[in-house]
Amino acid sequence: MTNLSVNINKVATIRNARGGNVPDIVQVAKDCEAFGAEGITVHPRPDERHIRYADVYALRPIIRTEFNIEGYPSEKFVDLVLAVKPTQVTLVPDAPDAITSNAGWDVKSNFDFLSSLADTFNHNGIRTSIFVDTNLDNIHWVAKTGTDRVELYTEPYATGYYDDPQQAVTPFVAAAALARDLGLGVNAGHDLNLDNLEFLSENIPWIDEVSIGHHLICDALYFGLSETIRKYKACLNVNKEY
Repeated sequence: MTNLSVNINKVATIRNARGGNVPDIVQVAKDCEAFGAEGITVHPRPDERHIRYADVYALRPIIRTEFNIEGYPSEKFVDLVLAVKPTQVTLVPDAPDAITSNAGWDVKSNFDFLSSLADTFNHNGIRTSIFVDTNLDNIHWVAKTGTDRVELYTEPYATGYYDDPQQAVTPFVAAAALARDLGLGVNAGHDLNLDNLEFLSENIPWIDEVSIGHHLICDALYFGLSETIRKYKACLNVNKEY
C-alpha cells in the first residue's frame, strides 16, 4: 500500500494572503488525517511565505500519522528538524528564492554533505529521504550516503504523461526498481494529480509514499477536502475501497 502525505503549504499560502488564522493550519492537518491521509508534509522556506517555522512546532504535537518536513538543509532548517523530530525529513536542493522544488540533487557532487546529514538525522531517529531525478548513477550514489529513501522528482513524468504515458513513466520505473534493489525506500512527488497518479501507481506499486500538495488542494476547492483525499487514495490503491 502506498501512503498519501498531504502537503499543506498551499493552505498556509491562503492564510498568509489575508493575515489572521483562517484557514487554521493545525485544524486542516487534523482533518486531513481524519479523512484518511497517512501523513502530513510541510516545506518551510527561509522567507516563510507559506508554512512558517512556528507552524511546524504547532503541528508536531497534533499529528498522529507521519510528519514529513522537506526543505533545503540550511543550518536553520537542520536545527528545526532536530528540534521537532518528524517521522521523515526530505532533503531538496532548492535555492532560497525557488518558487517550488524543480530539480533533484547532484548526489555525487554533494556526497559528503548529504552523507553527513543522513548520519545526523538517522542518529536522531529521523528517516531521511533525498530528492532526486531518474538518473541511475545518481541513485547509486544515494545508496552510499546512508539515507533511507529517495523521493523521485515526478514533474517530467507529469509533463510527458498526456503525450505518451508509457514513455513518461519508463525512466521512473527503472529508477524506482534500482532504488528498491539497492535497499532504498521509494517516495514520489511533484505535479502528481488525479489524471496521472493511478498510472504511476500501477507501474510502480512498491512506492512507499507520495507527497501531494498543489493539485490536491486545488481539487479540494471543487470536491471538498474529504472527497479529494478519498479520490487520491483510490488512485494509489485501485483494488481497495474507501
